[in-house]
Amino acid sequence: MGHGGTLIDRIEQVRVAGLPRHVALILDGNGRWARQRNLSRAEGHAAGARAVERMIHFVVNELHLEYLTLFAFSAENWSRPAQEVDALMTLLRQFALDKLLSLKDAGVRLRIAGDISRLPQETREAVETVLAQTSTGQGLNLTIALNYGGQQEILRACQRIARSVAAGELSEEDIDRSVFEANLYTVGIPDPDLIIRTSGEERLSNFLLWQAAYAEFSFPETLWPDFTPEDFLDILMAFQARDRRFGGSGGRVDS
Repeated sequence: MGHGGTLIDRIEQVRVAGLPRHVALILDGNGRWARQRNLSRAEGHAAGARAVERMIHFVVNELHLEYLTLFAFSAENWSRPAQEVDALMTLLRQFALDKLLSLKDAGVRLRIAGDISRLPQETREAVETVLAQTSTGQGLNLTIALNYGGQQEILRACQRIARSVAAGELSEEDIDRSVFEANLYTVGIPDPDLIIRTSGEERLSNFLLWQAAYAEFSFPETLWPDFTPEDFLDILMAFQARDRRFGGSGGRVDS
């Protein structure tokens, strides 16, 4: 733990200092975590799912963050061994159905960023059930990036706008940032203030490329299954000490 005080004290300190509105997490390190323990990659992903549950519980019940986005499965992850992909899809379906009631009771609103049409039918239906059942949630806005790629998202937005122009619904002069962002998966969600990638890898890996324009970044060495609320608080405290300029010449701009 990088700072003194009890966990409750540190939570209060972080909340008083001003939480970021939106935190996005790249959940990296499940495979290495499993390999270090001579476990299967599927067991690593199961441990990662438990860490997701722990993080959501902490954010909802202790921190009261407004927006949280988790990068769970990229558009490039289909190239992984079929056995690993199948295990991930099964885990996702089980997690969605097992946690539906607790998410709904906690007021969580689930959204998906990405194309879920390619998911196996049972997994897709489970995800769609949670989307429908939590659509009126007034608490945490939880976005899961699923079969997601930032480049693909930008191309999809361009295609959607091009179709609107071709249909006469939109003129070239109408196309501005707001029109473009209305065609992204993240429409209605503020850009992330902070992007965290666990496991020490220092790259975005095609995650929120448009939305990350002025995000702050953190790359903790901790593998995702070991990532704790204490680790998260350490990063939030470091974030709060940064001078965010948004392209300007100085002066702190709070979220």
